[in-house]
Amino acid sequence: MIINSNRGKIAAALNDSINSQLYKRLLLQNHFASQLGKNLRSNSSEMGTKFSAKSAFLFLGILLNLAFKTKAGSIVIYWGQDGREGTLTTGHCDPASNGCQKVSNGIRNCQNQGVKVMLSIGGGTSGYTLTSDAEARGVAEYLWNNFLDGRSNSRPLGDAVLDGIDFDIEGGQLHYVALATRLSELSRGGRKVYLTAAPQCPFPDEWLDDALQTGLFDYVYIQFYNNRPCEYSTINPKKFKDSWNRWTSSVPAQKFFVGLPASQQAAGSGYVGANILKSQVLPFVKGSSKYGGVMLWNKYHDDQNGYSSQIRDSV
Repeated sequence: MIINSNRGKIAAALNDSINSQLYKRLLLQNHFASQLGKNLRSNSSEMGTKFSAKSAFLFLGILLNLAFKTKAGSIVIYWGQDGREGTLTTGHCDPASNGCQKVSNGIRNCQNQGVKVMLSIGGGTSGYTLTSDAEARGVAEYLWNNFLDGRSNSRPLGDAVLDGIDFDIEGGQLHYVALATRLSELSRGGRKVYLTAAPQCPFPDEWLDDALQTGLFDYVYIQFYNNRPCEYSTINPKKFKDSWNRWTSSVPAQKFFVGLPASQQAAGSGYVGANILKSQVLPFVKGSSKYGGVMLWNKYHDDQNGYSSQIRDSV
């Protein structure tokens, strides 16, 4: 189900080993987002909400999360930016022809093994936004009906019911509180909708701070790369430690992950060698009761560098 494009990104994660709790996050691309935006607008009348063209910010994909079964941390790996990474169970799919509905069996298979399957929205591209709280609530209802526990005749991933929504928001207007709140409301008295987020490490996050302060988010993947003021450095580890402490003490989420590039080539800055991570970073972050694990960017660079295999036993 890898759809390549030079624009946008949407995320997904696939369990690599339940025993080691290694995650993979698959990044699908703008082709899926474009088709989904068309579906969102064509279904707006039945939701009683008119969506703007830019509300097709839904760069959507699948994020499969293992449930936390032990005190050990987990590894999250972004997957899908490079065709050499391999495929997600059923390989490529075309949403325009309903070709992505065939992944339903793979989704249910993961869920049957204790893997939580999340849908990720947003991405590091411009051009997406929510123009009002009303529009945000309408998007939440679209997500509920087409991917979660609602009902629709146009479910892009078939009849599989996903477990929640991941917010990888790096742009748009500030109506994400309304989006998160409505998603939470829809799950009351029924199947829980898990909410996760991947903010940049400078605190507070420019786009998601208000939403994160609602206490509705379960897991937070902090991007400690391409952000020099809060990245880890052996010369000045205090800036990272201060940032980690501020995030874990200021945001009412259940678990926090240290987001890092999987190799020196994976990001402009922020790479931490495996030995340094194990000897200096992990002993510090594990001191927090909210420590969840490590998030890596991305699968291709991890394959080349073998980063996750070097740190797995220590995470």
